[in-house]
Amino acid sequence: MTNEPTATRRRFLRSSALASAGLAVGCGPSSDESSGQASAKRPNVVLIMSDDLGYECLGSYGGTSYKTPRLDALAASGMRFNHAYAQPLCTPTRLQLMTGAYNFRNWQAFGIMPPEEKTIGHLMSAAGYKTCISGKWQLYSYNPPDFELEWRGKGMLPKDAGFDEYFLWHAEHTEDKGSRYADPVVLDNGTLRTHQGGYGPDAYTDYINDFMGRNAGGDEPFFVYYPMTLPHGPFKPTPESDVWAAGDRHKSNRKYYADMVEHMDMVIGRIVDKIDELGIAENTLILYYSDNGTPREVESRMGEKLIKGGKGYTTDAGTHVPMIATWKGVIPAGRVNDDLIDSTDFIPTIIDVTGAKALPEMTLDGRSFLPQLRGETGDPREWIMFHFDPLPGTGKVGYKLVRFARDKRYKLYEETGALFDVPGDPLEEQPIPPGNDTPESAQARRELKTVLEQMKA
Repeated sequence: MTNEPTATRRRFLRSSALASAGLAVGCGPSSDESSGQASAKRPNVVLIMSDDLGYECLGSYGGTSYKTPRLDALAASGMRFNHAYAQPLCTPTRLQLMTGAYNFRNWQAFGIMPPEEKTIGHLMSAAGYKTCISGKWQLYSYNPPDFELEWRGKGMLPKDAGFDEYFLWHAEHTEDKGSRYADPVVLDNGTLRTHQGGYGPDAYTDYINDFMGRNAGGDEPFFVYYPMTLPHGPFKPTPESDVWAAGDRHKSNRKYYADMVEHMDMVIGRIVDKIDELGIAENTLILYYSDNGTPREVESRMGEKLIKGGKGYTTDAGTHVPMIATWKGVIPAGRVNDDLIDSTDFIPTIIDVTGAKALPEMTLDGRSFLPQLRGETGDPREWIMFHFDPLPGTGKVGYKLVRFARDKRYKLYEETGALFDVPGDPLEEQPIPPGNDTPESAQARRELKTVLEQMKA
């Protein structure tokens, strides 16, 4: 390698330096040029995130185990991303999405968001948006009384997270958080309610549709964040399951994962239908994502290929997730994008879309993918990095801090120095010894090592 870096390497190192400084690349246009369309009205944004669903579960990605017609239709009408990644477990991803920062900057404990953090809710409210969150919280006082007592009563409460309205399961009641599915227990704008006879995902969706209906015609645009409970375990019947009508709604069985995936797809379809009914599809960006891979006890098929879930693992089985975006008249239909995306990229993109301003207290590690949504090349990432440390947390025995960085092909682990060619070794069973490097793998090893060295607290 010569002393003068190649153009690719110069670009790679520039990306690394920007991210290590906590800069949001591609953000910050003025509000009159940020909507992505000719309309002077700022766009609405609906951000939906599944809970425990890998890319292999959707038909649009080649999955054949489950019927997902509504998400497949979203992909056909918009853009599907082939290289979207999340942290292997939920809270690490949720914290990154809510704050825009990698976990090494603000991680404290599992199920905890530091109360001083500024969130996407604060950001959008400050930008003049009506804001709503409905679904799963799990960012306050996660641990039960007999585990890590110093984390009792810690974290951020929904009322302090910057949202005008909230309707959330597992919000502040650690011991008896109640059901998220049949007969759900929900914190409804400060009041804890049990929806006897109801089904949680339907209630969360009803709340969002009501919010959009009340705000679609106003002068202020709206922002909705739907962190779903589906299809996370326990694997319970849905209203479409054969035992639901008989009243056997609380019995767990792994076979219900399929019903849960399909109900997840259905309620997302209800949100899309509501947007169409309100006549706001041309002014509403819908983003769909997932927080981590499929549960380990679930096996799914992509044709003849059997994919075993890898939630909690740092392989692709735990981190490779679906991502779909649609915006009528703005995102070209039927596009497939191969750029790298991770959970820190949503805030910079939403800033770019809406003309919001990053709050001074925020450190943003992501990069806007708005140009890609428009069908342009943009400034795609050369790498993403993971600081995965789900401790302390109840039920997290056996986990430890794992740091790694990857590009679309290679993945480098910091502690061991192991480098993997992921497409050829998806289960990461054959690390490439430095002595066996090709010129390409040697360059990736150097560059990913630089990322890990720079991305530290």
